[in-house]
Amino acid sequence: VRARTFVANARNRDPALVTVPVVGGHAGTTIVPLLSQAQPHTTFSDEERDALTHRIMFGGDEVVKAKDGAGSATLSMAYAGAEFADKVMAGLSGEACITECTFVESSITEAKFFSSPVTLGKEGVETIHDVVANDHEKKLIADMMPDLLAQAEKGFKFVKEN
Repeated sequence: VRARTFVANARNRDPALVTVPVVGGHAGTTIVPLLSQAQPHTTFSDEERDALTHRIMFGGDEVVKAKDGAGSATLSMAYAGAEFADKVMAGLSGEACITECTFVESSITEAKFFSSPVTLGKEGVETIHDVVANDHEKKLIADMMPDLLAQAEKGFKFVKEN
């Protein structure tokens, strides 16, 4: 939701008509928007791309600052969750060709869990797709991977100990 809104605003488009795949993880630099895959297709200067990427990665911080530290982006996350739940339900009821990015257990990267495009259907996640990215996005993914692996390891350790 955040990625498509920021991209739509940058190009004076309706956010409901824009899609931007976001892969990786859920925090800061582990959030990698694939601006090269945005639909409708659009191009950005390197400067625009870098500013948008940073804003998408750290957009939750904007909300915290706007609330003067008295809250978080909970409503935004709830909205995104509701949209995703609608897509899952549509797939479960037989609607075809529903592709969304979601955090799933997979083997497409060295991370055991990774957000990537998936096709949803009657059985839930039917296909986990490889990430299609340009060289800049591939570098962002490679650079964030140690952090994503460390975050996952922290979670595995917490579960094991509790």
